[in-house]
Amino acid sequence: MRKNLLIVVLAMCAACAEQKNGAVIDLSGTWTVALDSTDTGLSNGWENRAFAQPIQLPGTTDDAGIGTPCALDAKLEKPQLLHLTRKHSYIGPAWYTREVEIPEAWNGRRIELGLERVVWTTDVWVDGVKAGPGERSLATPHRYDLTQWLTPGRHRLTVRVDNRKKYDLSVRNLAHAYTDDTQIIWNGIVGEMSLTAFGTVRFVAIDVTPDVEGGQVEVAATLKSVSPVPVGGELRFEVTDRTTGKQVAARSVPCRLEPGSETGMNETLRLDGDVKLWNEFTPNLYEVTVAFDGGGNRAERSEVFGMRSIAADGNRLLVNGTPAFMRGTLECCIFPLTGYPPTDPEGWEKVFRTAKEWGLNHLRFHSWCPPKAAFEVADRLGMYLQVELPVWTLNIGADSLATAFMYEEGERMLAAYGNHPSFCFMSLGNELQPDFGVLNAMRSHFQRVDPRRLYTASSFTFEKGHGVWPEPGDDFYVTQWTKKGWVRGQGVFDSESPRFDRDFSQAVGGMQVPLITHEIGQYAVYPDLAEIPKYTGVLEPLNFKAVENDLKAKGLLQKAPAYTEASGRLAAILYKEEIERALKTAGISGFQLLDLHDFPGQGTALVGLLDAFWDSKGVITAERFRNFCSPVTPLLRFAKAAYTNDEHFLAEIEVSNYGEKALPEQVVGWSVADGGTVLAEGTLPARDLAVGYNAALGGIDVPLAGVETAKALTVRVKLDGTPYENSWSIWVYPAGIGPQFGEVVYTRDFGEARRRVAEGRKVLFNPDWRKQKGVEGKFVPVFWSPVHFPAQAGSMGVLCDPDHPVFAAFPTAMHSDWQWWDLCKRSVAMVTDSIRGGTPLVEMVDNFTNNRRLATLYEGRVGKGELVIASFDLQSDLDDRPVARQMLCSILAYMNSDRFDPEPIANPEVIGELMKQ
Repeated sequence: MRKNLLIVVLAMCAACAEQKNGAVIDLSGTWTVALDSTDTGLSNGWENRAFAQPIQLPGTTDDAGIGTPCALDAKLEKPQLLHLTRKHSYIGPAWYTREVEIPEAWNGRRIELGLERVVWTTDVWVDGVKAGPGERSLATPHRYDLTQWLTPGRHRLTVRVDNRKKYDLSVRNLAHAYTDDTQIIWNGIVGEMSLTAFGTVRFVAIDVTPDVEGGQVEVAATLKSVSPVPVGGELRFEVTDRTTGKQVAARSVPCRLEPGSETGMNETLRLDGDVKLWNEFTPNLYEVTVAFDGGGNRAERSEVFGMRSIAADGNRLLVNGTPAFMRGTLECCIFPLTGYPPTDPEGWEKVFRTAKEWGLNHLRFHSWCPPKAAFEVADRLGMYLQVELPVWTLNIGADSLATAFMYEEGERMLAAYGNHPSFCFMSLGNELQPDFGVLNAMRSHFQRVDPRRLYTASSFTFEKGHGVWPEPGDDFYVTQWTKKGWVRGQGVFDSESPRFDRDFSQAVGGMQVPLITHEIGQYAVYPDLAEIPKYTGVLEPLNFKAVENDLKAKGLLQKAPAYTEASGRLAAILYKEEIERALKTAGISGFQLLDLHDFPGQGTALVGLLDAFWDSKGVITAERFRNFCSPVTPLLRFAKAAYTNDEHFLAEIEVSNYGEKALPEQVVGWSVADGGTVLAEGTLPARDLAVGYNAALGGIDVPLAGVETAKALTVRVKLDGTPYENSWSIWVYPAGIGPQFGEVVYTRDFGEARRRVAEGRKVLFNPDWRKQKGVEGKFVPVFWSPVHFPAQAGSMGVLCDPDHPVFAAFPTAMHSDWQWWDLCKRSVAMVTDSIRGGTPLVEMVDNFTNNRRLATLYEGRVGKGELVIASFDLQSDLDDRPVARQMLCSILAYMNSDRFDPEPIANPEVIGELMKQ
């Protein structure tokens, strides 16, 4: 082992390279590790030891397969369903050590140890001697000045990492900086690990503040000299265009550094030529380099920045003075192969490129802060980031040490990442409670420290007296409701019949800061079991495997892909309306989805149209999603989803234009089509579309008399000469028709149904849904997770075969769409597990914790008779319920046809058990 370690050390020393900030020794490679589960290492002198267990760093004990092995089986039990399962777990101190060779050239130089990311605290020893106080940060690198201990020659470097919880910042360990629900509570060191040697003079910080209107940039440089005598010299500032490499500003000024002190120098540099702005459309970057030269000492440091301003104009959000709209989703530290965030740019490319491919320009980092690589990629791609302290707690202000840590951590985050133009928003945490006096003072402090972004005290809160309106001093406001009402459809989609002429204007009236809607969506999708083979890392998908095993035992495994598709397509429909309502509201400046991709924790909350790996589930394409989630989005206001053919389809066209510029003389076209047949079309007069929300551009009025049979029509709106178009479905049914019962006996009485079937009749049994056993009828699927919120009804939408003859006169897809709303709401889903035989015609996808056979339309042969059971309301107010009337007509037409030939039910006696006793 010692020989191998020496080879690694010598290789690392040979790789030392002089960089701008000094000479660097890369510490990645083989270390040794010991777990200190009894926390006795400090008293037993572990700082002087080498350990037997090798480990590769950067990395974690999970990566190395070190820790307590998982002993759980893949069963539908709460521990397995809470989140993905660590294959090996360890929480407590762990000691890491290796030898390092310090070259003779480093003699007399200042040496700093940098450890990019750690959970939660570290302590460092050199040759068994403690090297100063420990470090504690969840969001920024841990740094140690090891100058007095690392002389030329060989030394033992020992790092103790303790990942135990230090402060109450993570309620039930749900904050994503400290959790096993998404990121895991790993032990180890990830990212850059290095020793850096600096000269007598070094740069402590470079802060860059762009002045977009003035076409200039203010550079604040802080230098430190460890010379025993004053050092005089020249400080040179240079700015270059990162795209062209061209120098666009330069200035040299004299500089005098006093012994052992820090010196700040501020210079304002006007950029030559046309200033290139940074935003989502033109993510232009500049680099400022500041160099000191004098008295034989030289130091240099560079920072990348963008010419970007972000501000509020009342309730409007402005980027570089132009109205902007945040189309966002959450990033909750979901990296299921490692359990920790990538620290290399390549690891973030997929995240941000996929988000942009799906029309987004914004990510919110819920209760955590990503490493520098995330900011670097976001800078290059033009993504607006909301970063948060690593905090989600209900006890703000209760612990002065926790409060102090929040102040320290926030200042560290601003110092480490504040120059990045993508760092546009900062929140103190998620849904914080209770003391907003503490939070508001802290937010004000950060606003003073670094005014280059917008701040808010909390991303929403349930605290009484707060959360319904912005806090005094908030720059922007993240919420799911205001004191005037909901600002997300999740609160109304299941309780109000479908309308597409609604927005949230009432709820945001009088708002004086930009509002971004909080965690909209949360529509659960059935687990995609085809995802299981992707989990090749440190986490075991016992939750998915438990569902797979349960389905297999119940003979339902073959239906799993259809469950995923049907529930996923419903979720996509709901996300579309969520997004469009936000875009239709002039007083809203953005939304934050929860989520575009899956959240594998908090009870397996698979709420994404993409999986946890940012891969599509196939329920909707990125191109289709961009139709309603783009910088420029055509919108349509209309009153309802279902019509009769004696009505007109009336709609108003609008355009949300948060693109790069206004669209002059824009022509907008529309059409109404039955498949490939256009029934009506038109063009609005050309007009200028300003940047922002463009309402009431023109109307559509299409008489539906020509639609003689039930049809699903598609309404399209397109901006001519652009890629921007959008579409909506409406359903048209014949007016004035009545049910043709023919040979069918319709009854709501179980006794009569039983008698008539025994007589050999065809019976449509449609009991009062309010008197049936079963699962409450809902249109929207499971909210978030049936494990996290077990009291909800828990179905996940319609599943049917649209080509089945029972739907010949009732156009439908295989999944729920808006025309199903009335039938779903006035129904009970029957639990048909006990029925042997027959066929479900309309199933309801059950949630994955139960996996019951649910149905609202079921057929079967009973003795000499034939039976259809409908557990949705086909009887009440049919003159005002055209969808229900059409469904009844379609069922009757099927039952009266020669295609009605149901499979036998072997145990018809159990049907009575579906009724309430």
